[in-house]
Amino acid sequence: MINRRKLLRQMAATAGAAFSAPMLPGISHSATPAASGGPKRILFFMQNQGFDPATCIPAGMAGSGSLAKAKLPEPIEALEPFKERLHIINGLHGIHTSPSHSAFFGALGGYRGSDGVPPSGPTIDYELSKLLPETLLPHLCIGMDSMENMKAKPTVANLSASGAGQPIFMHSNPNHLYQMLYGGISDGDIRKQHEARSSMFDRIEQLATAQGKSLPMADRQRYGQYVQGFNDINGLRTRLGSVSDHLRNFAPKVDDRYTNPAFETDWHDALLDLGVSALKSGITSVLTIGSGRGEIFGSWKGLGVEEQGHNLGHMDQPDNPIWIKIRQYNSRMLVKLMEELESVPEGSGTMMDNTLIVYTSNNADKQHTNGATWPMMLLGNCGGIFKTGCFTQLDGTRPINALYSTLLNVSGLQCDRFNMSEKMAAKFDSGSGPLREILA
Repeated sequence: MINRRKLLRQMAATAGAAFSAPMLPGISHSATPAASGGPKRILFFMQNQGFDPATCIPAGMAGSGSLAKAKLPEPIEALEPFKERLHIINGLHGIHTSPSHSAFFGALGGYRGSDGVPPSGPTIDYELSKLLPETLLPHLCIGMDSMENMKAKPTVANLSASGAGQPIFMHSNPNHLYQMLYGGISDGDIRKQHEARSSMFDRIEQLATAQGKSLPMADRQRYGQYVQGFNDINGLRTRLGSVSDHLRNFAPKVDDRYTNPAFETDWHDALLDLGVSALKSGITSVLTIGSGRGEIFGSWKGLGVEEQGHNLGHMDQPDNPIWIKIRQYNSRMLVKLMEELESVPEGSGTMMDNTLIVYTSNNADKQHTNGATWPMMLLGNCGGIFKTGCFTQLDGTRPINALYSTLLNVSGLQCDRFNMSEKMAAKFDSGSGPLREILA
C-alpha cells in the first residue's frame, strides 16, 4: 500500500522544500478540523483570453436565481441538459492578480502573476491534491495549444505550482503523456519508446545525483530540485507498473489522432481522453486543463477558426461566431467529462456525484482586464455540498481566493483564507472563510 503523503513529504524534503508550519503554505488555518466528506476529485478547466460574463449568464438574469426556466446563452448551450448540475457565479474579482494578458500562476494561486514571473506560492489545484484521496499521480496537468507550440514545447509551466518558484508542468503532446501513463502496458513502438525513455531517465537521475554531491552546499539544494524531477518521473513509472493489470481496463486506444493529427483539436481531444482515463482509473484525483496553456496563444483550426493567438483576445466575445465556436467546444468537453464520470459507479451513486468541475479563465473576463470581475462555472455538487441549478451574483468585493478557500474547506481543511495575508485581505477581501452563497 503506497503511503503517498509520506512519499510526498520525503520527496519535498529531498528537494530542500520540507513542510513547515503551517503545513500548507499560504493558508490561514483555524483551530478546528474541517467536517468530514467532500469531493473525491476536482477538475479545473482554464480557457485563455478571458471569460466574458455575457457568454454564460442567461439574458435578462440580473440577480441571483434558479436556472430552471432560464435559457443558457449560445456559447454554453451544450450544458442546457445539465443545468441542474450547473452553478454560474459572477462577481468574484482578481484585481490583486493583475491579469492583463493572463494572470498565469496567479489565476489558480490568487496572487500577482505575469509573463515570465515564477509562482509566489502553491496553486489551489496542487493544495487540493494533498487533501483528496491518495492516488498514484496526485495531480495531472494537460495543456492545449496550436500544433506548432505543442510539438515545439511538449511541456510548459504557466498555471500550476507546488510552491514558490516551483512550477508544475503541463503535458501537451498526447504521445508522450500516453507513454508516461500506459507505456508499460503497451506493445510495439510505444513499449519500446517507453523503455528507452525510462532507461534514459534512470541513467540521468543516477548521474545527476552523483554530480550533485560535489556541489557547494548553497547550490546543492537548488540542484536537488532538478534531480527530484527525474526521481518523480521514475517513481511514477514504478508505481504505475505495480497496477498494470488494472490500468489495462482504462488505457485509450491509440489512433490517427495521436500519430497523424489533421488539426490541433485532434490532439486536444486525445489529451482530454487521457485526462478522463486518468480520472476513471484512479491514477489522479486532480486534473487541470489549460486551453491556451495559460498564455495568450492557442489555436482551433479544427473548428474552422482561422484566427489564432493574441488576436483572439482583441475580439469581443458576446455574439462573436469565433468565440461561440470555441466556447461551445469547451462546453462539449465539459459534457464529455460529466458523462464519462457518470458512467462509473461509485458508492451509492457515480463518480460524477463525488466530483466538482471548475470552469473559468486564467484571464478573468477578457484580455487587457483589471480583473474586477472573474466569472466561474461549477459543475457537480459533491453529494449535495454545493448549490446547483442556479446563478449567483456576488457584489464584487470578494476575491477568487475566497472560492479557493471554500474548496479547501469542503475538502477537509478548515481555513479562512488562501494565499492572502491579513494586510492583503484588508484591501481586497470584504469577508473571510468560505463563500456561503454557493454552499447548500
